[in-house]
Amino acid sequence: MRIFLIGMMGSGKTTLGRQLASRLQYAFVDLDAYLEEREGRSIAQLFEQEGQERFRELEREALEAVVQEYGQAVISTGGGAPCFFDNIGFMNRHGKTFFLDVPVEEISRRLLASDLQVRPLLAGKTEEEVKAFLLNTLSHRRQYYERAGTTLHGESISVKLLQQLLNNN
Repeated sequence: MRIFLIGMMGSGKTTLGRQLASRLQYAFVDLDAYLEEREGRSIAQLFEQEGQERFRELEREALEAVVQEYGQAVISTGGGAPCFFDNIGFMNRHGKTFFLDVPVEEISRRLLASDLQVRPLLAGKTEEEVKAFLLNTLSHRRQYYERAGTTLHGESISVKLLQQLLNNN
């Protein structure tokens, strides 16, 4: 079984994904890290050198490759991955999808405490610009995220809750 974690950057996909994979004894794949390794460049470099459209094509190719390569894995996607090329439909057909719906205020707090330069869509933005970007981006992406099989709401979604939901399905 493949488990896809989707949601905004800073929603905890990678942290929860690693924990869940460890508990289930599944492989863990961070789609951004997989793409970086595959392309030999950072996400920021790919955005800068290829542009967002080509980046999204490479991201789709990486998603398809991960599905081919892993039968049992917890996959943490980039925040925009579900929103292009019907990737959310692809993920729903090839595994279970969970939308981590964390409030924008909490995401903003987490992101502002990190290095924004590694996030091409946030690099160089002020605190107010980060919050405005997150609100605007989430309003566009929510329609894709809500196509996930399961939506989890809250500031502190736990790996225990994820595992319970998996066990009940």
